[in-house]
Amino acid sequence: MIHIYFAAKDVRWDEYEAPLRKALDEKGLSYSLSDKCDDPSIIDYIVYAPNGPLKDFSPFSRAKAVLSLWAGVEDVVGNPTLKIPLARMVDSGLSEGMVEWVTGHVLRHHLGMDLHIHGQDGVWRDYVPPLARTRTVGILGLGALGQACGEALSALNFNVLGWSKSKKQLDNITCHSGEEGLKTVLRSSEILVLLLPKTPETENILNIETLALMPKGAKIINPGRGPLINDDALLAALDSGQTGHATLDVFRIEPLPADHPYWAHPNVTVTPHIASETRSDTASQVIAENIRRGEAGLPYLHLVNRTAGY
Repeated sequence: MIHIYFAAKDVRWDEYEAPLRKALDEKGLSYSLSDKCDDPSIIDYIVYAPNGPLKDFSPFSRAKAVLSLWAGVEDVVGNPTLKIPLARMVDSGLSEGMVEWVTGHVLRHHLGMDLHIHGQDGVWRDYVPPLARTRTVGILGLGALGQACGEALSALNFNVLGWSKSKKQLDNITCHSGEEGLKTVLRSSEILVLLLPKTPETENILNIETLALMPKGAKIINPGRGPLINDDALLAALDSGQTGHATLDVFRIEPLPADHPYWAHPNVTVTPHIASETRSDTASQVIAENIRRGEAGLPYLHLVNRTAGY
């Protein structure tokens, strides 16, 4: 019997219980699954959300792995009580949702849709957007989400440049790495999408210096992590016209405080961390597969590199 503890908020248990049981049953596993844990010493796997009740992993002496429901693990990767493997969520539903959100906002800025949506004032604005093949879109972060978004944008004929910490080679995406590679991507990106994890190396990757490298009037789209952007630097770039618009889905403090300057800025669009959400049906399949692999002695999927932080 495999003992599985679901350590997340109550609302998530209501959402996940049935899909998890279905996915585990399909794997032919014999298990007990509960969102209550009276005896941590018998638990084999922890299905985990960083905003849930569990903060101390030390009582779970038998546990084999922590399987996160979140793609981001910055809130748990440094927990000193976590000594066992940690897997992050890489979920097809998460990727699909991110691709749809990113593609929608890239097209919005590429086509200049705001000009007509907000310009219903009797003025005939004779603006014809360029074709996608003449527009360069940069993506910082070429993990599963960055790759999926890059492939979708490339399929629409955008010239897609990507940057990652380590070298990558991907079809239809011109890949760069390292400090000079970052500068190359920034200098060319008329629209820039941020899909990096939050690490000490990526925090404030958009700052006064890097924003100044971009083409004047470039658009920023951030569905990745709030701390990737120095807020004061972005606001200054928006005020000067160096940055044309920022569409932001993630922030250092969430919900974004009502008095934050982003709310009132005419060239900022705030969305409430909705770019993509883990889907319970597809995420449950990922969790069940990792438990099956653990029981079969196979490597876990999507293991976190503790040193890299993701």
